[in-house]
Parts: sequence; structure tokens; C-alpha cells
Amino acid sequence: MHALVVDDSKWTRTLLGSFLKDIGFEISYAGHGREALDHLKQNATVNLMLVDWNMPVMNGLELVKAVRANDLFREVRILMVTSETSLATVAQALAAGANEYVMKPFTRETLLEKLALMGIE
Repeated sequence: MHALVVDDSKWTRTLLGSFLKDIGFEISYAGHGREALDHLKQNATVNLMLVDWNMPVMNGLELVKAVRANDLFREVRILMVTSETSLATVAQALAAGANEYVMKPFTRETLLEKLALMGIE
């Protein structure tokens, strides 16, 4: 399986990538939503996206909406991984098409639980 980790923090990208590599994922990285969309258009093998909300150029919510607006990407699973913690924000992300939502800070176990809820183990 191939995951795309989208976060403007290199440290967070590296941490998430490490967790995912440990469970067998091939990993790609993007620093903002526009870069992630460009990657998706060039790489049809992405199965999972982990997306931060607050990023420059294109934020996570805009990215989720753009991904869900394109039928080519309808099978891509999206996990929002962000410091946005209000219930309204969670609801907004899920309504836009995110499959699950995890709040920073998170643990490896929390991430694995969310992936399991998404049918990814």
C-alpha cells in the first residue's frame, strides 16, 4: 500500500512516515495541499492520505474537497491528522470527505486504531 503524508512540518511528516513504514506502507510526502494534488495526479497508486489542516498554499480542508471532487481519487482513504480540536472542525472535515480524524498530539497506537477503523491494518 502507498501512503501520502501531507503536512507542512517536516518533523510530523517524518514521524507519520516512520509509523506507516513500520506497518509496511510505501511513503510519499508533500508539504502542502497543492503539492499533494500534483503528486496524486502523477501517482495513481496512493491508497491513503494523512492530511494536516493548517498548511500554506492549500490547506487540508481544501485538499480533501479537491480530492473528493475528482472521481479518479474516490477510493483514496483520507485521515486528517491535525491540531484542530473543535467538534465543528471535525464535523467539517468529515462532511468534506475525510474518512477519519485524529488530533495532535497523537500516539502510534491512536494512529493504528484510526487506520483499523478505516479498514487498514
